[in-house]
Amino acid sequence: MMSSFDTTLANLGIAKSSGAAANTATTKSSTLGQADFLKLMTAQLKNQDPFAPVDNTQMVAQMAQFSSVAGISEMNSTLKAISDKLAGTSQSDALSYVGRTVLIEGTSAYGRTAGGIAGAIELDDDAGEVNVSIQSADGQVLKTIQLGAHVKGTVDYEWDGKTADGADAGSGPFNIKVNAGTDGAEITSRSLVWAPVASVSMPSSGTPVLTLPGIGQVPITSVRQIG
Repeated sequence: MMSSFDTTLANLGIAKSSGAAANTATTKSSTLGQADFLKLMTAQLKNQDPFAPVDNTQMVAQMAQFSSVAGISEMNSTLKAISDKLAGTSQSDALSYVGRTVLIEGTSAYGRTAGGIAGAIELDDDAGEVNVSIQSADGQVLKTIQLGAHVKGTVDYEWDGKTADGADAGSGPFNIKVNAGTDGAEITSRSLVWAPVASVSMPSSGTPVLTLPGIGQVPITSVRQIG
């Protein structure tokens, strides 16, 4: 049985579908588009009671509401298109990480082919002194590098691969301990190490994940720099 609303739509030539028919490719949409809205508004004006015409304020409000809904729908379509484009780009970019080195938060580092390591320290505040302790896998201190005072931010450092006695420390892995402070007060800091990207995982949802030897799996968003 058709309701009065369905009858009005039918008289205006607007199809309203429901049920299983809505799942077929040939069924018209059950939502009202801009053209349908204009037809309804025109019919409303034609059939209004001349002694009680439609209130202008109400008419403007209806038009503004429809305009807002139409604008939001168009914006959602645009944002989805942008999101799909960015998703494809991020996957392509993620695959290009394989075989390269990235600067990532970590305390384990392997020696470079030329010997030694390079790394960095993130400081949450200005520090009067910054020290890096390079240790063997069993915790033996091989070298302590004193970097002096630095302002808040990232501090780069390099180690030539020689112990405090001048001996070759080998290829690692090495444990990195950092310490920063001012007048005896410790400053929050983090060790950043360079690590090669062995592989990239592409989950069905979320960000790509990098596999780094000695560190494990980290999201691509954690990368500070690409080498």
